[in-house]
Amino acid sequence: MAQSLAKLLVHLIYSTKNREPLLKDDVLRDELHRYSAGILKEWDSPAILINSVDDHVHILFLPSKKHALIRIVGEVKKGSSKWLKSKAPSLANFHWQNGYGAFSVSQSGVDDLGKYIANQKEHHRHRTFQEEFREFLKRYEVTYDERYVWD
Repeated sequence: MAQSLAKLLVHLIYSTKNREPLLKDDVLRDELHRYSAGILKEWDSPAILINSVDDHVHILFLPSKKHALIRIVGEVKKGSSKWLKSKAPSLANFHWQNGYGAFSVSQSGVDDLGKYIANQKEHHRHRTFQEEFREFLKRYEVTYDERYVWD
């Protein structure tokens, strides 16, 4: 085959440091989503959908074939953190948590995941970020040590 073809989909989840509810403003979150999408685009990793609530972000995107996932995620977290710090004095010390969750998504699962991501506000009226994240870890059979998940 003369051409290398791939379509990988990743569901990325990460939270504010200590899950602090610092992303309360809907307008700010919308701007954050656009800014993060711009960073992903620069890294050849177009966003399909981004949504967030007060303490965490969900991103469905197509990761670049040219860059490692850890680099892409590091750049979007670093760039968006720097951008958030400039938006308000209350965010001057803003940080994302260390680490992230990244989960593979099949093309057939995109619609359901898209609905899930889009409905975060409603979803989190009934469940905390930690409960949600543990559910993803269990569903994807990820082995983890609880002591290190929330740093």
